[in-house]
Amino acid sequence: MFYSLTGRIVAAETGFLAISCSGVAFRVQTSLNTLKSCGAVGAETTVFTYTSVREDAIELFGFNTKEELECFKQLISVNGVGPKAALSVLSEMTPARLALCIASGDAASIKKAQGVGPKIAQRIVLELKDKMMKNVDASSFAATSEDTGVLSASSSTQEALEALLVLGYSRQEASKVLAKAEESLSAEDKIKFALKHLI
Repeated sequence: MFYSLTGRIVAAETGFLAISCSGVAFRVQTSLNTLKSCGAVGAETTVFTYTSVREDAIELFGFNTKEELECFKQLISVNGVGPKAALSVLSEMTPARLALCIASGDAASIKKAQGVGPKIAQRIVLELKDKMMKNVDASSFAATSEDTGVLSASSSTQEALEALLVLGYSRQEASKVLAKAEESLSAEDKIKFALKHLI
């Protein structure tokens, strides 16, 4: 329904922002990471949104990056994970960290989020990694860059590539930018490098 909202923050409390756009204030549920990034009451901000329509409610969720929005959508696609649990996970960790946890099978870090038990954390890892791996094949590592040649198939590069797929990037664009990253970087640092260079 809405792609994004740009306006002035008129209220900011744990779990939500109210953003005034042309005289109408929209209540947007969000993560702690987005709350920290958007600024204080009175600041201008833009959030990328997801609209949830149910029989008894219409809810708006907003995030300061497209990566965080993509992670939210991926999380709520998991059986048993609702918006509240998804926001809890995204309040606990950044999109890059979550994507790396999924790629590496680290359910223990995900269960640190409030209200997320070990079974739900494990389900998040299993279901999202399964979805991700359907889109990954050997050709993921054969992409070339004009500057650096063939993408390395090292474990850190593979984890970074898988994490970027979780964040919604295509194999081609993720592979191309990872080919430019220093091979000695950790998977998490390669993800950070890629996010800085992907448009």
